[in-house]
Amino acid sequence: MSETTFNNLTGKLLVAMPGIGDPRFENSVIFMCAHSDDGSMGLIINQVSQDIRVNDVFEQLDINVTDMMAPLPVHFGGPVELGRGFVLHSVDYQADSASLAVDATYSMTASREILSDIARGGGPRERLLCLGYAGWGPGQLEAELAQNGWLTVDPTPKIVFEVPNDQKWEASVRSIGISPALLSGEVGHA
Repeated sequence: MSETTFNNLTGKLLVAMPGIGDPRFENSVIFMCAHSDDGSMGLIINQVSQDIRVNDVFEQLDINVTDMMAPLPVHFGGPVELGRGFVLHSVDYQADSASLAVDATYSMTASREILSDIARGGGPRERLLCLGYAGWGPGQLEAELAQNGWLTVDPTPKIVFEVPNDQKWEASVRSIGISPALLSGEVGHA
């Protein structure tokens, strides 16, 4: 990978290579919300929590849900700050200073306001609710990339918001013209 690739990961997808070595990230697809010399932050977009339902989140925050709210799974966004919620969403919604415009297509908001709007049947058109996030300190992600732990992929709204969670890893790999069957978790020499 080139140095340029490492410097431009905000708004990209990280796709875990087979055999990444950390079970929390096995078959993960991570949307990168921020990447700089100070560190990196992303949200796993293909792992749904089996233990927490959206109504549990709203109940804990004392947010009333209307019948107009569309079903919303709760994703495991990553192992850091599991009690903190993040919504990755389309740019048709902004919550003033609480929204981070990742690029021209995606924003990320971590506020009670967006959850209240979603509970009332509003909020952004496309959205993923994540608890926790994936984070890397300075140089940590670059080292993992240099060790071929991740593929970098340009996201599409279809992959991020529409493809079923259990198919996002394969769809992401195929989007760059690679057959998932050709990927190996083995590191070595030919």
